[in-house]
Amino acid sequence: MEILGIGSRVKHPSFGTGVVIRLHRRNYDVCFTEAGIKPVSKDFELEIIERIEPEYNVSFSEAEDALIKILREWSDVTELIPLGDKWKNGLMILKPGDAALKEKEVPVETFFHKIVMLRDRLRVMEQRINAHKLLSDEDKIDLQQYITRIYGSLTTFNVLFKHQSDQFVGEKA
Repeated sequence: MEILGIGSRVKHPSFGTGVVIRLHRRNYDVCFTEAGIKPVSKDFELEIIERIEPEYNVSFSEAEDALIKILREWSDVTELIPLGDKWKNGLMILKPGDAALKEKEVPVETFFHKIVMLRDRLRVMEQRINAHKLLSDEDKIDLQQYITRIYGSLTTFNVLFKHQSDQFVGEKA
């Protein structure tokens, strides 16, 4: 597969002639004379009118930032999120309504870690939905809205986070 650079001129059987204006991991954005901007898979065999070499002038810090972003979005690796100071060494006590049953004690750090893992897995699910090839845009939007409502249900636990930027955000009015 030949990778095209920005500025490459191509011909598509349905959209006519166009120019590659943006590169993505799996596709190009091509601005066609008649059809406007369309995404075209890199696997699709376009007729190449004029090929421009792709430029890969990426600094080490840009590559490092991209790798960190990819790992966060596509892996189950949990990012280190700090617990609010007032909760450190704290204990959650779950006391059942039935006095005959024993209460359960859970360290706040353990509970918090599970909440953060849940948040990270929701983020991975979002990314997989967005990248899914068989879902329609409408299906993706419906699933995204559902996930946003899940985040909204989890805002109760925001009190545990040290930094507001790490908290859950649901639908905004």
